[in-house]
Amino acid sequence: MDFDKLREQMVKTQLISRGIKDKKVLDAMSCVPRHLFVEDAMVANAYSDMALPIGDGQTISQPYMVAVMTELLELHGFEKVLEIGTGSGYQGAVLAELAREVYTIERLPSMAERAMNTLSALSYNNVHVKIGDGSQGWPEKAPFDRIIITAASPNVPPPLIEQLTRGGILLLPIGTRYSQTLLKIKKKDSGQTEEYHTPCVFVPLVGKYGWDSDE
Repeated sequence: MDFDKLREQMVKTQLISRGIKDKKVLDAMSCVPRHLFVEDAMVANAYSDMALPIGDGQTISQPYMVAVMTELLELHGFEKVLEIGTGSGYQGAVLAELAREVYTIERLPSMAERAMNTLSALSYNNVHVKIGDGSQGWPEKAPFDRIIITAASPNVPPPLIEQLTRGGILLLPIGTRYSQTLLKIKKKDSGQTEEYHTPCVFVPLVGKYGWDSDE
């Protein structure tokens, strides 16, 4: 299976054709080997236009959604990024291609370990994985220039706003358990601005400022 060719086709037919314009994002998506972040049984579908299960009730997001969220972060290369919801590590790898440092939190130990192993094998040494409640952020490493939540939240977790730098961007899927919209928040001295973007459906953010695990 020619993964390089499949990845190139993914970028052309799923990303560029839908309006992804940031060349740095397109280059990152062309570079990161998505097939190494999915389960063995799903490798043949690694570059398909869909989210895929990765075990423990979690998913690796649709390539287009990864590109949309990454583009909305407006990365220039100097940023320290916090990702909530490591999952397979794929989004973290894409971010690592575009940012200075990536700090990512995963609540499931087994998934965090798999992501760490994959990222390490691919020499993404600027990605740092922590096991914990992502809705509370990573205060010891704050502040962050960008924060991205890759799980659906009913609201904006207050600790994450606190851990965002002035001029920083926070991006999350916000809404109900089964229907959300991407919300982009820019933090300013005078407060914050909010922009709503693409409708989406993500797995729920579980934690103190998300949903309870038994909801």
